[in-house]
Amino acid sequence: MLNIYLVVIGEKMPPWVNTGVSEYQKRIRGRMALKVIEVPAIKRGKNADLQRIALEEDQKLIAAVPKQCRLIALDRLGKTISTVQMADRFEQGLQQGDQLALLVGGPEGLSKEVLQQVDETWSLSALTFAHPVVRIMLAEQVYRCFSILEKLPYHR
Repeated sequence: MLNIYLVVIGEKMPPWVNTGVSEYQKRIRGRMALKVIEVPAIKRGKNADLQRIALEEDQKLIAAVPKQCRLIALDRLGKTISTVQMADRFEQGLQQGDQLALLVGGPEGLSKEVLQQVDETWSLSALTFAHPVVRIMLAEQVYRCFSILEKLPYHR
């Protein structure tokens, strides 16, 4: 069984986000599962030290990852991969008994310290997306990969 953990900074998403993510989680069954782990964001004030906050959040993000997970950072400057390549990576994880953690940082992105600790760094796009949208996009892509691996008609 391949557990894919979506480990994210931020809690209390709007209901439409939770509904969207939940819908894709329900569709993924059998050999794979998508689980969301939320790490509380640190409050940012007017004169906040954003670098320190990002580092602190990232440390909590890494600490929240279940043991034995391969770490995959989502970063604008990461490697651009296709859905089929992502599905291939998930199939590899199934065969090797990996557990995967997809890491999504806070508003400042992931720190250099975290990016140096991960096994892979992927980019969803050169565009910047709101965190709620990223959650749904990732959940949908995980489901799409699942449908490819299970030979379901969803991905055409």
